[in-house]
Amino acid sequence: MSMPNIAAQTLQRQILSGTYQPGEMLPSQRELSESMGISRASLREALSMLEALGFIRSVPGKGTLVAERQAGRVAPPPLQVAAEGDAAGLELAAIFQLRYVLEPASAALAARNLTPQATPRLWGIQARFEEALKNLDLVSASHADLEFHQLIAELSGNPGFAQVVRQFESPISHSLRVPFADRERIWAPAIEHRSVAAAISACDAEGGRRAMQQHLVNAAARVGLEFALP
Repeated sequence: MSMPNIAAQTLQRQILSGTYQPGEMLPSQRELSESMGISRASLREALSMLEALGFIRSVPGKGTLVAERQAGRVAPPPLQVAAEGDAAGLELAAIFQLRYVLEPASAALAARNLTPQATPRLWGIQARFEEALKNLDLVSASHADLEFHQLIAELSGNPGFAQVVRQFESPISHSLRVPFADRERIWAPAIEHRSVAAAISACDAEGGRRAMQQHLVNAAARVGLEFALP
């Protein structure tokens, strides 16, 4: 796990344990980076993760506030892409549309090209995903979520699919995190993943394609987005 992920997990744990209370301002970025022994850049990336997950929100001119605990959806922040290159500047709806073109095809090909080693890898990630959700460790859950989608691109057998997912890792990661801000439906992605994994494991290419399409449409809807289907 990267340094920003570790930092995000540490702050998430402190928020959940009550070290930082809802409505309380976090220490300054300088104080946090020094106390955690990380760079300001790593801290900013960690804070961006936590904001997407609904744990904190930025208050212009003041700092970072711990979000109030509420069951309903916290409005997702604007997409902030840290990566350089072609992935920079894409809006969230555009990312979902890109994923809708790429990932159902990856799932269908993964089902057609299934190897004996693929099934335990897929379900192993799913198990870690669900365990993290049980513990409300949304940083680890979102990381496992990304691994699940990356593996399906890899299992497609087309190196270009996996390369695109790596190239767009930052905005794809963001699009995976923002639905978790809706605490009432944090299990929805895991349930949808089960349908995708079951179809791939059964070598059901069309089932995998449909399950992934539905997953992406549902994920966008969970953050109040609609996108034009290709």
